[in-house]
Amino acid sequence: MKNRWVIPDVHGHLATLKTMVKDRIALSKDDSLYFLGDYIDRGPESKGVIDFIINLQDSGYDINYIRGNHEDYCIRAWETDQKRFLFRSDIEKDWRKNGGNRTLESFGAKRPRDISKFYIDWMKNAKYFIELEDYILVHAGMNFKIDNPFEDTRSMMWIRDFKVDKNKIAGKKIIHGHVPVEMTLIDLFRNNNYDFISLDNGIYYDNREGFGNLLALNLDTKEIVIQPNIDS
Repeated sequence: MKNRWVIPDVHGHLATLKTMVKDRIALSKDDSLYFLGDYIDRGPESKGVIDFIINLQDSGYDINYIRGNHEDYCIRAWETDQKRFLFRSDIEKDWRKNGGNRTLESFGAKRPRDISKFYIDWMKNAKYFIELEDYILVHAGMNFKIDNPFEDTRSMMWIRDFKVDKNKIAGKKIIHGHVPVEMTLIDLFRNNNYDFISLDNGIYYDNREGFGNLLALNLDTKEIVIQPNIDS
């Protein structure tokens, strides 16, 4: 049986991700796996997370991935740093404050421009959203205040509060990450007739009750697999 799995914000937690994919959901080449963005920052192995996902792609697994706001941070910091020689840009400073320093460490890079263009291109090739027959997958959400929410790609990476207008998305349900949500609320969204399901459980939150896990949602059975953070 083919499964459709969705995994949200990994944030550099490679050991946790590997355990989820290999042991907990036992991903097969008949399955489809959708990542919701934020592969980097905060955790210890941002480069390793991307390498692992690329290896899955190269090995013939059906891997689909979305750009998160942390990839957007990294891309813009990298592009800006190509033009600078001495001083850090504001975007680089903001990125470093939000976990970018750990990403640079994982790449053995002192500055954003030291990250190989290969990885920047991989981030740039990520989709802003994925539309399925029954769901729309996106990192942060969508801007329903405009006529066509599919036109606002920045909101797809960065928005924090939104109210779904299902008339603008053909009646489909949104699956997103981005803002850490306590586990009982995630179960509430999943088990009731909400227009969205939030999946980010804040993997990097240590010793905070109801948080600190990586989740995987089966889109067909609605099962949520919970893998506690084993990187910290």
